[in-house]
Amino acid sequence: MNLPAPVRWLKHFFRPPHAQGLDLKRRSILVAGAAGVGSVLLVHTSAQGEDHIFNPALIRPPGSAPEEEFLSKCIRCGECMKVCPTNAIQPAITEGGIAGLWTPVLKMKLGYCEYECNLCSQVCPTHAIELLTLEAKQKIRIGTAFFDRNRCLPYASARTCIVCEEHCPTPKKAIWFEEVQVMKPDGMLTTVKQPRVDPELCLGCGICENKCPITDQRGVYVSSVGETRNPKNQALLDSAMGYGGE
Repeated sequence: MNLPAPVRWLKHFFRPPHAQGLDLKRRSILVAGAAGVGSVLLVHTSAQGEDHIFNPALIRPPGSAPEEEFLSKCIRCGECMKVCPTNAIQPAITEGGIAGLWTPVLKMKLGYCEYECNLCSQVCPTHAIELLTLEAKQKIRIGTAFFDRNRCLPYASARTCIVCEEHCPTPKKAIWFEEVQVMKPDGMLTTVKQPRVDPELCLGCGICENKCPITDQRGVYVSSVGETRNPKNQALLDSAMGYGGE
């Protein structure tokens, strides 16, 4: 029977599964659709979006240029990743959006920014990472550490833990303690040292996160907020606090 074209198409589309062969056209549409959704997700995790929206996981090596300039200079050569002594510098996947794929970011679970190291700035061939003396590098903030009070042992479990403070490398410790009386599960009071971060001293090096004994989701983590390279990516702006802002 010579059926009209629309009817023939519907008959083909709804025929039983056992009679269907591999429909490359429909498969291509599905793959394209999935790729489109993935692209949208990557775009929405852009590094430096409009309206001061920043990705807390986009932690660039110390000395990195502002994001737009950084992306125009970085050639994804991987030299900074090769020389990082703690393996902290890794290729970005979604942290910087599509434009930032394979550019260097620091992942503190894998490593940390060694306080006595400036190798990444020495090997960058395009100056996406500025060449810095060690003294200059030690004054640059790549982020800020924060405590998760649901995970950090002194807050969550009433147990004293001083690992983060012990490893903090700044001359004057960016992590300090406040002794607080808290109640244990048995109802007894105990004194624990609860850690605090001084954001004026913290460089965001990530050694506290890397060494935290809570190994799955750490009790302390580093965010890109406070980074030297972007004065807009700050926890508290002067203008927001009314201190001389426009």
